[in-house]
Amino acid sequence: MGDIQGTFRVKRIYGPPADDDGVRVLVDRLWPRGMPKEGAAVDLWLKDAAPSTELRKEFNHRPERFAEFSERYRLELDHNPAVETLLELAAAHPRVTLLYAARNTEENNARVLLEYLQGRPAG
Repeated sequence: MGDIQGTFRVKRIYGPPADDDGVRVLVDRLWPRGMPKEGAAVDLWLKDAAPSTELRKEFNHRPERFAEFSERYRLELDHNPAVETLLELAAAHPRVTLLYAARNTEENNARVLLEYLQGRPAG
């Protein structure tokens, strides 16, 4: 339908919410440690958008495993209904911020998900 290139962005959940975040979607399977639910300003916790528990544990945030993790996570996303939910949000809102808790701001599931979504048509 439309171009979603500028719709999605990623942000670490521990940063303060911003006025231009739009719809804030947590895309981790586990709630972030030390983050009170009241202060997170999460509009939707989409656990199903996260990698499978098995894949998450195998990756364990180890940079040397990121390439394999990315490839396997993309395969999971190919059959994941949560992707459609995110595309629908993008079609309905000018901005969707994908929230994650990982310390590594470059090699994490939200970055892989962002790149995956940017390669898909909206709607």
